[in-house]
Parts: sequence; structure tokens; C-alpha cells
Amino acid sequence: MVINAKQVSFIQNSEYILKEVSWSVAAGEHWAILGLNGSGKTTLLNMVNGYIFPSKGEMEVLGNTFGKFDLRELRKSIGWVSTALQERLYLKESAEEIVISGKFASIGLFEEPKKNDRDLANHLLESLECNHLATRPYQSLSQGEKQKVLIARGLMASPRLLILDEPCTGLDIFAKEQLLSNIEKLSHDKNGPTLIYVTHHTEEILPVFNHTLLLRRGEVHSSGKTDSVLTADNLSDFFKTPVLFERLENRNWLRLASQQY
Repeated sequence: MVINAKQVSFIQNSEYILKEVSWSVAAGEHWAILGLNGSGKTTLLNMVNGYIFPSKGEMEVLGNTFGKFDLRELRKSIGWVSTALQERLYLKESAEEIVISGKFASIGLFEEPKKNDRDLANHLLESLECNHLATRPYQSLSQGEKQKVLIARGLMASPRLLILDEPCTGLDIFAKEQLLSNIEKLSHDKNGPTLIYVTHHTEEILPVFNHTLLLRRGEVHSSGKTDSVLTADNLSDFFKTPVLFERLENRNWLRLASQQY
């Protein structure tokens, strides 16, 4: 199993942030995680990455049970693309340098990169159609360009698991569609990582995400194959309000039912 969470809870200040979450991700599956703000998505991601431990239950990632393995080593097998990470980067570094830092799971570089590291970084940037940005300062890039650089960074260490935490946040419609197209291409790489895509928006859940987890108030509402989870009835129950849901050109579109206006 890539991820195997068994009755995992996380308690902070006597309150449950996650409560008895059971979730498993098998090799060959790509998952979407859908939830509103405060649903526990970020906490779950921090746990998968080994930044926090479960208060209760058992967490296993890439065959390693928490408490029995050096989590610093585990993180080298996980790529993480997130806005929170973006805010911590040294903005004066070049795009190439930020991509290379992904090899070491570090914020910044502390030694001169080797030629093969630079070559790989530029290859990854080229695969995302942004190798022309290699020497540009990160802070000068558009939001969409920054997200592509972070994806390249996440791939630098050839991870077995790549987590995309709301990667379309702040993008205009054109940049968003281009980024989603890049993610779809990545999913078709037979040697590529398992993908976990976190979002608020059903229309971002591409067909390649064949499984979906719905999180609400720190608990699993439902999970399984995307076609079974993303239905009007299930989403109406999930959001606790009537919604209309349709699939159009392999995308999932959601809106409030008319009586809500």
C-alpha cells in the first residue's frame, strides 16, 4: 500500500482535528481529496508527510509504519506541492535552484549543484513547458509559473508519492487549464508517482483521479471510486445542501440547486 491509515485521529487542545480516519491508497491509484476549509485536509497531508504523528490509530506510508522508521528518509520519497511551501521559499533564488532543492527536501541550496542535478532540473522544467524560466528569480514568476516550478521540484527526487495541495489556487482560468493539462500528462507516466490531488472544486478532479476521498469536519464522509462518490445525492449529503451535479466533457461540475438562490 502507498498509504494505509487505520482509525487515525489527531487531537489538539482537547479537540479532534481528525477523527478515526481510515483510508488506503494502493499502487496504481490516483486519488482526489475534496473538502471545505476546516475539513482536516491539511492535517491529513501533514500526517502523511510525517510532520505530525497520529494521536490515535496507525499510519503507514510507502510500507513504513510511523514510529518504526526515520521519517526524514521517508520524506525523500514524497513530493509535496503546496502554497504553504511556496511562502517559505527564498524568493530570490532562481527557478532552477528551487527545483534542485527538491532532491534534498530542503528550503534552499547549501552546496554547489552538480551538473547532472542541473540537467535533471532543466529536463523537468522542459517537461512542464517552462524550461525558459530556469534562470529567472522565483519571485518574478506568475502564480501559474510558480506552481509548475514547485511540481518540478516535487519530482526532482523521483518520488513514489506526489501530493498536489490545491495547486490551482490563485490561477486564472487559462493558467489553471494549462496546469491541469500538465498534471494529466504526468499521470500517464508509467514510471511516475502516485498522485494525491487536494481541492475544493469538483471540476478540477480529472478522470485520471480514479478514486476520491470526501473529508468533512475531520471525518471521512465517503471514499471509493470517483464515479460512485461524486454523485448529486452523495454531494448534497456531504455539503448538507441540495446541489446539482453533472459530468461534461469528462469534468465534474457542481452548483447549488436553484432553490438556494
